[in-house]
Amino acid sequence: MSSLLTCKGLVKSYDKVHALDGLDLTIQPGRIVGLLGPNGSGKSTLMKLANGLLTPTAGEVLIDGMVPGQETHSLVSYLPDRPSLPQWMTIRQLQDFYADFFPDFDRTRCREMLDRLEIPSHRKLKDLSKGNREKVQLVLTMSRQARLYLLDEPMGGVDPAARDFILETILKNYDPEATVVIATHLIADVEKVLDEVIFLDRGKAALHTAVDDLRAETGKSVDALFREVFQC
Repeated sequence: MSSLLTCKGLVKSYDKVHALDGLDLTIQPGRIVGLLGPNGSGKSTLMKLANGLLTPTAGEVLIDGMVPGQETHSLVSYLPDRPSLPQWMTIRQLQDFYADFFPDFDRTRCREMLDRLEIPSHRKLKDLSKGNREKVQLVLTMSRQARLYLLDEPMGGVDPAARDFILETILKNYDPEATVVIATHLIADVEKVLDEVIFLDRGKAALHTAVDDLRAETGKSVDALFREVFQC
C-alpha cells in the first residue's frame, strides 16, 4: 500500500528556530491519526507544509508521492487552527464558495450536517457564536470527498456537548480509504476514534504507533501516556 503522507528529513526553520527538525514520518490510507504534542512541537507547521502553504527549509513532504501544490489540492481538505473564512458571507454563500473552488464538495452532505446543527443558511458567519463558526468551518471541510483531511484543533472552541457531534461528523463523512489527521490538545475526547498516534516533540516524531498496540504494551491510555511523556 502506497503512503498517503510522507516526510523525509523534513526541516522547517524560522530564523534559527527549527519548528520541524529532520522529521521522518509515513502515514498510510484509511487511518484516523492523532497528531499530538505540546505547544511549539510543530503540529501546525506540519499541516501547513502538507497543504502547500509553507515550503520546507530542507527535506521533503509528499502527498501520495507528490510535492504539495496544484496537483495535491484536490486530495487534501484542510481545516486551519484559526478562522479563515470570509466573515461577511452567509452560510449559503459559503457553500457556493466551496462548490466553486472544490469540485468534490458535497452540498447535500453539507446541508444535512448544518441542519442537524440548526444553523440556517441565511445567517452570516459573523453573526454566529464562536463555537458555531468553528462547527461551520469543520462541516465545510468534511463535506469534501478528499483523500487526506488535515484538521488543526477542530474542537478547540466548542463546548463538551458538541464534541461528540464533531467526532461523529468526522467518522461518518470520510471515505474508509481516506486518512484523517487530527492535531489536538483534547486527547481524552478524540482518543476513542483514533487508529494511530504520533507524539511530536521539538519537531521530531518521538512516537508513532497504533493505539491498540500502545495500550497493550504500556497498559495506559493515550492521554495518560501523553501526560507522562510531556509532564512539565
